[in-house]
Amino acid sequence: MGETQWHPATSPVSRCVATGRAELRDVTDPQGTRWFADAPATAAELRACGAHSLITVPIRARGTTLGAASFLRHGASHESFSADDLTLAEDLVARAAICLDNARRFTRERGIALFLQSTLLPRGPIVHPGAETATRYLPADRATEAGGDWFDVIPLPGTRVGLVVGDVVGHGIGASVTMGRLRTAVRTLADIDLQPDELLTHLDDMVTHPAEEMGDESDGDVVDYNAIPGDIGASCLYAVYDPVSGTCTLARAGHPPPILVCPDGTTQVVDVPAGPPLGLGSLPFEATELTIPEGSLLALFTDGLVETRGHDIDERIDELRDALARSVPSLEELCDTVLESLHTETRTDDIALLVARTRLLRKEQVAEWDVPADAAAVAETRKMVDERLTAWRLEEAAFTTELVVSELVTNAIRYGTEPIRLRLIKERSLICEVSDSSTAPHLRRARVSDEGGRGLFLVAELTQRWGTRYTSAGKTIWAEQALGRSPRTAPSF
Repeated sequence: MGETQWHPATSPVSRCVATGRAELRDVTDPQGTRWFADAPATAAELRACGAHSLITVPIRARGTTLGAASFLRHGASHESFSADDLTLAEDLVARAAICLDNARRFTRERGIALFLQSTLLPRGPIVHPGAETATRYLPADRATEAGGDWFDVIPLPGTRVGLVVGDVVGHGIGASVTMGRLRTAVRTLADIDLQPDELLTHLDDMVTHPAEEMGDESDGDVVDYNAIPGDIGASCLYAVYDPVSGTCTLARAGHPPPILVCPDGTTQVVDVPAGPPLGLGSLPFEATELTIPEGSLLALFTDGLVETRGHDIDERIDELRDALARSVPSLEELCDTVLESLHTETRTDDIALLVARTRLLRKEQVAEWDVPADAAAVAETRKMVDERLTAWRLEEAAFTTELVVSELVTNAIRYGTEPIRLRLIKERSLICEVSDSSTAPHLRRARVSDEGGRGLFLVAELTQRWGTRYTSAGKTIWAEQALGRSPRTAPSF
């Protein structure tokens, strides 16, 4: 049992595998057992059990030979296998071959789906100054159930951090591929600094358009939604946490709301307006903003953690809140505690869990000034920035920072409206932000004869990266410099 068997080319097993045809042998006939000499171990076993008749049938399914099955008659029964027995054995093995091939295919599909999940999901903990995070992903138990849940931690400008958890309808390779598409789309939309509700709106459009194209290609007026990829009806929860102000903005699309655990141990389900699942395009998404005390815990999860057969959803949510409120040494151990507390014997759906411990930047890491809408204020602003950089011992960054501040503040005064606000943030990098109440500018290359139009191009060349984000009061232009590095060489015009 479990040992490797060797069969010579003349044996019935080797012949039926090579030819694809079943064989019926009388193992007491010397003419039919010449192959015994090439396989003495097998011959000894057959003689020991008193075998006198043998049927060997190839195990074939969908054009592939998986092996061979052998049937023996031995002992007191002296009646040999007949042609009817051979037909029955072939039919039985054919049915078993389909089952074996299905199991092989399902196992292979699960392996591919799990491989896709492991490569498309973030690898290892993500270190961020705004939050300490820990994550877990568990596939479903059944072979056909792997695929669809995902999470991500996205660094955003201004030391903010994006937290996202999503769930794709369906299972298997298709769900894993769709998960990768949606995760990439969320990262792309987050990179242009959209608010959570706006991000979900764009994500919903990206999901809806392919479905409409498939519907247009159908022969009739009825769309076969079973043929549409699993991103239709997918759910997503996106949150943006700002460690400077301690605020968190959240929006969700058909996804369970997160759970907040305050430093004093009290827990609550965050009241986030329930938007429709992605791809339906029926209702707008709404965002909610709340202030989170430093050291609070925010838990994002998929429904596979709390929705199980035979259990009330409210009871499962209460169990989750109790598990999250437990005092444990680390977030990694907290994730393990949560999964152990909500363990069920059979897991029919994937589970994704993301927990984040919030942090606040120290007051001495942030400097803010209100800037009057007067061109004469630019010089005074540069002076205040220079003093702050000296206090931070960042004199080597003063030249580049003064140029960036002058350009951004001048643009805000010239083209924007009050209130105008300047903010410097010192963390792993130096971030300069200028906010006003106007629309966003555009980067362009000035012609040789132009007297202006080079400001933002200069900012882009002198800093590591820059961008724009919209707020409820207007816009913010930001530029980020890497600390401890020499500034880029000033561009020539």
